[in-house]
Amino acid sequence: MRKASSIRFYLFLAAALMWMAVIFFKSAESYQQQSLRPLLSSWLSRNDIAKNLPHWEFTYDHDLVSWQDPIGLIEFFIRKAGHVSEFAILALLWSLALLSKRVNVIMALLTSSLISVLYAVTDEWHQTFVPGRTGHAIDIAVDAVGVALAVLFILICLGLRRWIRRRRVNSLT
Repeated sequence: MRKASSIRFYLFLAAALMWMAVIFFKSAESYQQQSLRPLLSSWLSRNDIAKNLPHWEFTYDHDLVSWQDPIGLIEFFIRKAGHVSEFAILALLWSLALLSKRVNVIMALLTSSLISVLYAVTDEWHQTFVPGRTGHAIDIAVDAVGVALAVLFILICLGLRRWIRRRRVNSLT
């Protein structure tokens, strides 16, 4: 049991570190390299989208996001979903690594959350050195939403596992 736990720890640790490397290398790409506008423009008709989109307009880190630029609006939400998902995956991998050891669940989740949010901070800082990219403090909050969702998912899974085990024990007695 201990050896399996150790192997699991190192596998999830390696996966978390590799995922951090993926985030780092994707953050090193310029905005132009990551732009979804050409792809979205080839798939979607600007006029058709504009008719069906809600008339939303807001500022995000001093930039206007508007329904009047439908491709830009869709790209904005895809990019933010990317932030949430990439840091949810990171927090999940760190949590699984730490939970494979004999540690307190709360401490494992707090530690994985701290590691993930601190990495989000360094990721945004790293982007300030990349030509054509900017680091945004508000994106750290978006990344933290992903971390929180991963922790919530793990807590729900652990709660369900505990509930199933109790039902099995109760059905045996």
